[in-house]
Amino acid sequence: MKKENLKKGIVAGIPIGLGYFAVSFTFGMMAVKGGLSILQAVLISLTNVTSAGQFAGLDIIFAQGSLWEMALTQLTINLRYCLMSFSISQKLDKKFPLFHRFFMAHGMTDEIFGVSAASPGKLSPYFFYGAMLVAIPGWTIGTLVGGVAGSILPNIVISALSVAIYGMFLAIIIPPAKKNKTLIWVILLAMALSACFTYIPGVNKISRGFTIIIVTVVVAVLASIVRPIKDEEEEA
Repeated sequence: MKKENLKKGIVAGIPIGLGYFAVSFTFGMMAVKGGLSILQAVLISLTNVTSAGQFAGLDIIFAQGSLWEMALTQLTINLRYCLMSFSISQKLDKKFPLFHRFFMAHGMTDEIFGVSAASPGKLSPYFFYGAMLVAIPGWTIGTLVGGVAGSILPNIVISALSVAIYGMFLAIIIPPAKKNKTLIWVILLAMALSACFTYIPGVNKISRGFTIIIVTVVVAVLASIVRPIKDEEEEA
């Protein structure tokens, strides 16, 4: 039974791992280009496994932000993983020891949560581990390859490839925004606030880390007040 669930998890994790490789390639390249070593970039990916958090963390590192900024930024951006872990723990078969929950929490990502939540019936941690066995190496190896490429490719090529990160973010936000008008306003509001923190005198002196925190919290609070998610939307 363990092997069967592990194999199912590996199969479910293959497309996740391939997608992670492409995104983390850009992360590794940007990290090395910004001054981190290849080993540092790889260790960040191996121990964090969070795309948005890592890219935001790079901005703070390169801006020489404080540890408080880094901690608060990561807490704000990655808090959703805590909620996902709570949700998945309710699907976990109670016969499994507690330590499984801690290992699963480390490997919690949006995509792994998605395939695990969609798994019918009670969830075996070995299904989750199977997905992790493909997804985490995909994310880490992609960072390694991107870091190596960033250290040997000409700057003009690196600059061109760096555009891939913007393509990734567009691919993330455009499909759901087409189906939900609220997301369009949330995205536009976030863009407008970010522009304010970039160009308005005085406000633009706020560090990058705190800017990310402020924009994230303000947009989330306004969206929850103006357009809260209704029960029927959650069921849909």
